[in-house]
Amino acid sequence: MSFLKKIFGGGKKQDQPAVSKRKDEPDVYHVNGTEERMNFAMEKARLTLGYFKKSLLAPTPNQLYFSLKARIGDGEKVEHIWLTGVSFDDSNIYYGKIGNEPIDVRTVKLGQEVGIAFEDVSDWMIIENGRLIGGYTIRVLREGLTGAALENFDRSVGVLIDEGVDYFEHDFSTPEGAILCLEDAYDAKDIDRAETCKDFEAEALMMLGKLDNLKHLTDNQDIVDQTAEVIRLSFRKHLHEGFPSFAGVTRTFPSREFVNKDLCIVTEVCRHPNNTKSLQRHYVSRKNNVWRVMSLAE
Repeated sequence: MSFLKKIFGGGKKQDQPAVSKRKDEPDVYHVNGTEERMNFAMEKARLTLGYFKKSLLAPTPNQLYFSLKARIGDGEKVEHIWLTGVSFDDSNIYYGKIGNEPIDVRTVKLGQEVGIAFEDVSDWMIIENGRLIGGYTIRVLREGLTGAALENFDRSVGVLIDEGVDYFEHDFSTPEGAILCLEDAYDAKDIDRAETCKDFEAEALMMLGKLDNLKHLTDNQDIVDQTAEVIRLSFRKHLHEGFPSFAGVTRTFPSREFVNKDLCIVTEVCRHPNNTKSLQRHYVSRKNNVWRVMSLAE
């Protein structure tokens, strides 16, 4: 039995019971109140797709299963369906076979080969060392289950679903990537590099209570600049006293909370080599489409 035969397919339908039964196919779970979390899950899947592609090209012996979830349209109907036998080309088109019998759409059928553009990718998953990697939409649906439904779900899936590992690119194109860049600088014990990952002016604005005026500073700029310099010097002094270490740490970013379109709070969960966990909430700001890390949120 394939992994998809253990799990579920299809999209959310309104006014349905919690579980839809299908003959010779997996159950479909419908969980209320998941739209915002599901949208973030699909965004995370696209932003971390690089790990899936690298693994698909050169799988390790402990990576035993690969699948991609795709948005399939049929007029006004839309369904998100898992694909098997996935490949991709240089134009960022993804190919695979429909892995589950569709519920709503009639433009595709089980086993049909399809090509999917990057923007229509809604999830990916790898079974790695018996754990689910990726599978962000699966995690959202699982979070909405309790009691017997959750037990049945875990029993049917048969793989470990823990916090996972998020493989965002280590760059400044995403809030999570900016945090990873800062933590890389910590591990390299490079103060100058760490400083480039920070937005001291945004921290100063926050300290001065001007969050609502990020783009309209005409008065008191000298005060902002002086405050930013104090924060910068304090940051460097703190690092001279010792760098945090992220060696061997795996990281998951379960949520973003936007204060405005250029300022958000990112939650980071770290699993340390001694199997303990810690949680941080970072303010991250954006200027000219570049994200930089601010202070920790209380």
